[in-house]
Amino acid sequence: MTDRKSQLAGNLADVEKRIAAACAEAGRERDEVTLIVVTKTHPASDVRILSELGVRHVAENRDQDAAPKAAECSDLPLTWHFVGQLQTNKVRSVVSYADAVQSVDRPKLVTALSAAAVRAERELGCFIQVALDAEEDGRGDRGGVGPGGIEELADLVAGAPGLRLDGLMTVAPLTGPYEGRQQAAFERLMDLSTALRATHPAANMVSAGMSADLEQAVAAGATHVRVGTAVLGVRPRLG
Repeated sequence: MTDRKSQLAGNLADVEKRIAAACAEAGRERDEVTLIVVTKTHPASDVRILSELGVRHVAENRDQDAAPKAAECSDLPLTWHFVGQLQTNKVRSVVSYADAVQSVDRPKLVTALSAAAVRAERELGCFIQVALDAEEDGRGDRGGVGPGGIEELADLVAGAPGLRLDGLMTVAPLTGPYEGRQQAAFERLMDLSTALRATHPAANMVSAGMSADLEQAVAAGATHVRVGTAVLGVRPRLG
């Protein structure tokens, strides 16, 4: 086993222990939580090693990094998630490799994703990104729509050809009423998920929690956690 593979295997085992312990603490089964490894800025060779170690879900946040990496790893049994803010001029590229976009936050993006998915003859999973640092009908500093905008976007996604409404995603806010209160933020997202499922029962996925706060996300009920640094180490600086 190479040094890098040994390092990633050890890190992955540590994260797995954390998720399992958090599930046990919350009275949940381990298979209720999907680990997504965020591979942004790390090379395709790391993605290949992760696949060898059993990882099945990976995430990227910049199309210019993700597109060539996904192409190089197209032979691997991976589900690719796009988690960054997405401009409409990048949609066609992203739809060519992503299985899910977790940063849907405006009607114009829904329209563009639908058109690209239909053109590519693919079904694309969509998570609505919720900004808990925003006003009810505002937008967040790091993307996302305020809670008051969820219903409109959900209806648009659900009715759009080529798209599938999977659920909600959030990033723990750095400002606002939930600053430093990750558990409360994730519990708020779960309440919003419950409300969403009243009209869209199949949209039952909740993506929340990263390396520093995955335990709080699992405790709140998240179905997906997005972990980068804890598995891959500190990311290289982008040039």
